[in-house]
Order: sequence, then C-alpha cells, then structure tokens
Amino acid sequence: MSDYVVTEGGFGADLGAEKFFDIKCRKTGLKPSAAVIVATCRALKLHGGADEKTLSTTENVEAVKKGIVNLERHVENVQKFGVPSMVAINVFPTDTEAEIQATQEACEKMGVKCVRSDHHNEGGDGALNFAQNVVDLIDENPNGKDNFQFLYPDDMSLEDKIRTVAQKIYGAEDIAVDAAAKTKLKKFTKMGYGHFPICVAKNQYSFSADPKLLGAPTGHIVPVRDVRLSAGAEFVVALTGDIMTMPGLPKIPASEKVGLSDDGNIYGLF
Repeated sequence: MSDYVVTEGGFGADLGAEKFFDIKCRKTGLKPSAAVIVATCRALKLHGGADEKTLSTTENVEAVKKGIVNLERHVENVQKFGVPSMVAINVFPTDTEAEIQATQEACEKMGVKCVRSDHHNEGGDGALNFAQNVVDLIDENPNGKDNFQFLYPDDMSLEDKIRTVAQKIYGAEDIAVDAAAKTKLKKFTKMGYGHFPICVAKNQYSFSADPKLLGAPTGHIVPVRDVRLSAGAEFVVALTGDIMTMPGLPKIPASEKVGLSDDGNIYGLF
C-alpha cells in the first residue's frame, strides 16, 4: 500500500533486529531492503565508561571513542544477515559537535555510512536528510534483499539455535542451560516444535546477561535458566539471567500525555 514500510526492532539490534530477521522474516517471507542502526552519543559515552549522571551535562569525546566498540558490534551483527545497512545518530540538544564528529569518524573507519538525524530538535524536518540517505542506500542496492540470510537453519536443534545467537550476536563463549530447561527443550522437540526459531529474553543494556557488563564483552557465558513454548506464535522463548518478559512500561505511559491541539499540532511527545 506504500512505497516504503519502516519498522522498529527495539531494545538494541542484538535483540530487536535479530528477532525481526530470524523470527518475523522467517515466518512472513519478508526480505528487508535496508537496516538502520540508531546510535546516540549518550549511549556511546555510557558504554565508554562515563558516569550516567553526566551523559547529558558533560562533553566526553574520549568516552564516545571508547564506547564505539558497542556500536561496532551492532553494525557487524546486522551485516551478518546480509542486509545493506547504515548508522543514524539520533542527535539530542546536549550532544556536542565534537562528540557527533567522533561518532561519524569512527563509522567512516568501519566503512559504514553515518548520518545525523535532528528529529528530536526539529521534528520531521530534522529527519529529511537522514530519510533521503536511507532511500539512496536502497536505490544503490536494488538487489540487496537477495543477500538476506538467517542466522541459523530451521533444522538446527533448539539448544544449538540459542548457542548460535549467543556466540554470533552476543559474543559469548557458550551457553549454560539449566537441567530443567534442557529437559523442556527435548520435550518441545519430541512434540514437533524443534523447527521453531528462538526468541531470547535478555536485558537490553548489555550483550551479556549481566546488564552492568557494558561495551562489547566477549568470552562470557549466557545462562539459560528456563525456556517457554509459544506454540501459537511459533517460537521458543529462552530466558537468560534475571529477566522479566513483561513489557517495559511505566505505570502511566507517556502516550496518555500525547494529543492533538485544535490547530492540528501534536503535543506531549517530549
């Protein structure tokens, strides 16, 4: 019904994008034409060791440079699926030009296009240049979707699918599956669900199951404490570490404060 359809794979490319590629695309037959990895200077500074309380108040270019390893991992992960990709810097008023430039220079060294998007400050007008760059990326790769590939095949065992995601996307050395979870995986396979894809429930702050392990950790063990069958949705959920599967919403969602004024302007977005 339209020329372009945009969807968000939230909670980090290691979670949202991987699930979109390996679950949604597998079930629907969709092949994305392009992928955008969204970065912020604030997040890079946090992954670079900056104090969370200073992210919006203090320029810290060195922290940005150190935190680039996290963005680099996300870029590499998306590229594993064969999709043409680029980076968008979600610019905030507190970002400095030096921090933005450091991010762009790092992306240039990675060989990936990096474009700033000022929609936070300027609304839709601030995102026009970024949007045009996405269109250009698609036009420059007319056969890009033909290179799309899944991370693992359907006939791989459920446990090995979890291990594949942990090793190829999270940089883990291996997984540690609790005995009860192993029994469940075997049961699900005997029930005829072994071909299902895996939906990993993991914190969004780290590539590991430990939300405090920032940057781009490697060699860690991902603990799988439980698995759940979603037969209707056709995937198996793997719970890693101390994680809840409820939506991460506040008691009063921000959407309740958003509305449309009499003159047609949207209010309450920020």
